[in-house]
Amino acid sequence: MFQRSKIAPGDVHETLRKHMLVDGFSLVVDLEHSHGSWAKDAKTGQEYLDFFSFFASNPVGFNHPALRDEETQERLARAATYKVANSDKYTTFMAEFVDTLARSAGRPELPHYFFVDGGALAVENALKVAFDWKVRKNLAAGRGEIGKKVLHFERAFHGRSGYTLSITNTDPNKTQYFPMFDWPRIPAPEKHFPFDDAARADVEAREKKTIAAAEAAFAASPHEIAAIIIEPVQGEGGDNHFRPELFQALRKLADEHEAMLILDEVQTGLGLTGKYWAYEHFGVTPDIISFAKKLQIGGIFVGKRVDEVEDNVFKKPGRINSTWGGSLVDMVRCTRILEVVENEKLVDNSRDRGKELLAGLEGIQERHKGVTNARGLGLMCALDMPDTETRNAAVKACFADGTIVLPCGTRSVRFRPALTVTAEEVAEGVKRLEKGIAAVLK
Repeated sequence: MFQRSKIAPGDVHETLRKHMLVDGFSLVVDLEHSHGSWAKDAKTGQEYLDFFSFFASNPVGFNHPALRDEETQERLARAATYKVANSDKYTTFMAEFVDTLARSAGRPELPHYFFVDGGALAVENALKVAFDWKVRKNLAAGRGEIGKKVLHFERAFHGRSGYTLSITNTDPNKTQYFPMFDWPRIPAPEKHFPFDDAARADVEAREKKTIAAAEAAFAASPHEIAAIIIEPVQGEGGDNHFRPELFQALRKLADEHEAMLILDEVQTGLGLTGKYWAYEHFGVTPDIISFAKKLQIGGIFVGKRVDEVEDNVFKKPGRINSTWGGSLVDMVRCTRILEVVENEKLVDNSRDRGKELLAGLEGIQERHKGVTNARGLGLMCALDMPDTETRNAAVKACFADGTIVLPCGTRSVRFRPALTVTAEEVAEGVKRLEKGIAAVLK
């Protein structure tokens, strides 16, 4: 009889290393005994203050009582028994998920839903919606089968799949040697902090250049650009924040040139920025948003503009699809998470704890020369170190002291606590961060 493998925590890395590149954290996550914002190492028993949260995808922390209750555990087990093809065979679990999503994080201005596994494929299908819409419009206007370009930004990260490789340009190691489309790329006019008069004048000047570059791209490829895509806050590219005026200008361009405005909210979505969706900070409604991470399942919300084309992808069967249409287990988990977010007012907690975290980072900045550009929106916070080497040393020092933070951009440290993080944990995290920074800046 075939026997199930039994691997001790101390053997995990070596077992994996036989067949995989194992370059992640040295700890082995104890899924049973980790709790809230604390990840426990099954090898050593050490607990780490987790400001990583699985790349911002663990919204309610470890072992939240609502996810461990008997009913939820039973629902998860039932959903996990079979991997259902959700796109063609429907269940009460899926209907309950969609209804809960629509009543909580869903928005009436974005009524069309599509689900798939992962953030990259969410973005991929957002682009396919836009391509289909734009090409059909061009065909109807007698222009032929054109409309297959995407206007995107420098320092963007949208994924590692086919289309998304062409619009990702953070770390060359993630795209080098892979074939990509030559789509128009324009500067990302991020804000610098503190956002004083000089910083405002600087970003206003760079925004003008960005919009001029966008207009030039549309002029160079008339009727070819199907979509403008941008992260509301660029994550991996350096936690780059933009003014509402940029999004308003992009909305205007998209309308004038008959392109879809896509906001990639894979990382910013479901409360991280202190609102359900980051776009709600900017006074602009996109045509499409992509999501994943905290929602546990990838997908897109699409607005009514797509209905300008009669045979759009939400009307014509098979135009966008996948075998599973997302994971039913993820849908059940997300249903419960959405209930917790709503019942415990975790979006408000993100806003309030985020203010405390940002204040703590600004305090570190004031006390330590070389620490700059403290910034944040909700719990999506970051600061800059003098250079890449010093930043990497600070991240390692924090880990050695029992706190998990992440690098981004060329010299930034970013923070992604769970939405359930407490004021005490924020204060402790800031304290440990400052200790690590002080050690490497000596």
